Amino acid sequence: MSVRLKLTLSYAGFLMLAGTLVLAAMLVFYLYFLPAGWVDTTGNFWINRRLLLRSFAPFIAVVLAFLLVFGLLGGWLLAGRMLAPLACITDATRMAANGSLSQRIRLPGPRDEFRELADAFDTMLARLEAHVAEQRRFAANASHELRTPLAITQTLLDVARNDPHRDTSELLALLHAVNTRAINLTEALLLLSRADQRSFTREQLDLSLLAEEATETLLPLAEKRGLTLETSGDITPTIGSHALLLQLTTNLVHNAIVHNLPEAGTVWVTTSAHPQTAVLTVENTGEKLSPHLVSTLGEPFQRGTQRIRTDHAGVGLGLAIVKSITRAHAGTLTLTPRDTGGLRVTVQLPARS
Repeated sequence: MSVRLKLTLSYAGFLMLAGTLVLAAMLVFYLYFLPAGWVDTTGNFWINRRLLLRSFAPFIAVVLAFLLVFGLLGGWLLAGRMLAPLACITDATRMAANGSLSQRIRLPGPRDEFRELADAFDTMLARLEAHVAEQRRFAANASHELRTPLAITQTLLDVARNDPHRDTSELLALLHAVNTRAINLTEALLLLSRADQRSFTREQLDLSLLAEEATETLLPLAEKRGLTLETSGDITPTIGSHALLLQLTTNLVHNAIVHNLPEAGTVWVTTSAHPQTAVLTVENTGEKLSPHLVSTLGEPFQRGTQRIRTDHAGVGLGLAIVKSITRAHAGTLTLTPRDTGGLRVTVQLPARS
């Protein structure tokens, strides 16, 4: 049976039960609680009781029949009216299942249980639509990025096949560089997928130690570029994956070094502990960035240098990985352009309790 039919039968059954109890109470009152003169005028009380029952029975039957018809009809109408919002939600669900994620219920009326359910469903559809759009963009960008080194490799191999007497040392160096880039891109994609799935072990960590480890690893790169790398901060306890949070910190420091001034630039790495959060901040000097450009840097394959590649430009997944790792640790990522040029990146993670 449908829910509407079940509700109809429930309404009708309850109405019949209530009517039966009322009529039974009236009959008992007439038989046992009225003064004797109202019922027994001949002195034969038991005969009058039978006569009363005999005369009252058709009335009971008519009333119960009316209550049954009224209960079924009224229950059907009331159930339909009560379940109308569910029909809207069902239609939206069917459309979403067919791929139309732009459909919204927007249920009118007072804020009751159905309205809260519809609003929650609309919110879920909005997030799902945004997620699907992001995944489609990511798949398109990933396909493009992976196709580039494969196409370059194919071209180099065709050149070598058509010119067998050509010096192979230069060809091997180019193939090695292209292959290294393809490997780095694949590893970045795997790391991004791992962070999105949140399949990692959490442990107690000190964010300041991770910052020191990342800066020490990248100090030679900063010195090679003539940059000053400064670190500061107190003990900053948090909880999460050591490998992922170290990757997050390394990506931020690496980006700050690569996307900096040509010379005499600076990178500041600071950590701070707060009652509810552990904060990592990475700032760098550099060219001035527009707020619109900064808002897109967390997307996959976006670069602050308009996709210009350098020797350490990476594959365009640095901040996307940072964003994914931060989200997997229930944190927040904030990108802010500096007034004097460069970028300020702030990562807030839950503090270790």
